[in-house]
Amino acid sequence: MSITEHPSLELKARALLLGRYLDPRRLDQFESLAINPLVVAVANGGHAVLLRSGAVVLFGVAPADEITFVAQLRAFVKEPLERTEHEDLLLTIDPKRTEGVERDRVVLLNTEIARLQVIADILGKSVLLAEQESRVARAFDRIEPLANRLRHHGRGNSDAKTLIRQIGEALAIQQEMVGRGEVGDKPEVIWERSDLERLYLNLEAEYEIRERQLALERKLALINDTAATLLDLLQSKRSIRVEWYIVILIVVEIALTLYDLFFHTTPSH
Repeated sequence: MSITEHPSLELKARALLLGRYLDPRRLDQFESLAINPLVVAVANGGHAVLLRSGAVVLFGVAPADEITFVAQLRAFVKEPLERTEHEDLLLTIDPKRTEGVERDRVVLLNTEIARLQVIADILGKSVLLAEQESRVARAFDRIEPLANRLRHHGRGNSDAKTLIRQIGEALAIQQEMVGRGEVGDKPEVIWERSDLERLYLNLEAEYEIRERQLALERKLALINDTAATLLDLLQSKRSIRVEWYIVILIVVEIALTLYDLFFHTTPSH
């Protein structure tokens, strides 16, 4: 199945990250052309690939139709983003040329749905990683002053809620990247169509998917370690403080007991 087989056709692919999660099972109002990932037809021409990560990749969709289609999808997007990440790619369809990446475009033999799914998988991962890179950068901005305070003053001076929130943010990014985004996995279509694996690997290398994933994992591990260390120090500080309170209470109790023994003892007759 394909959009067209006209030689030397140029087609625009546009990936948008709309939110944290998109449930394809609720999208039965759209005409399904393929699944895993879900491919649907767009009114007035073009196709859209819908990904669980919250990304949608449009092929050959006019700007006005894009606005209408995305507006329809908003109802199915969980935790929509305030700022939509996007990625554009120009496709050249030419059965006489070698399939692969050429400078600012990708050459395809045809627009078979399976090929569109492969491209959508990479573009969807790219916009997801771009959004997560921004989140990790913001997390670093928040955690850096805490680490510097520990280095210069020997104490964290942070509340537990802030540190736990940092750890939770890092875990959420990892879950979205590995779980819903499946960044480290090949799409199912590759297992069914081994002839498309070379195209997939070329695109994966072009967008540096694995390198970006590894860089994010290292940064997330550092954020986790820093927050966990500060939290341990905070808890240790609180434990020491509680121990001192207990010691003080014991001393006070002993002092009161001695006071009663020496000053409130009833004289014997």
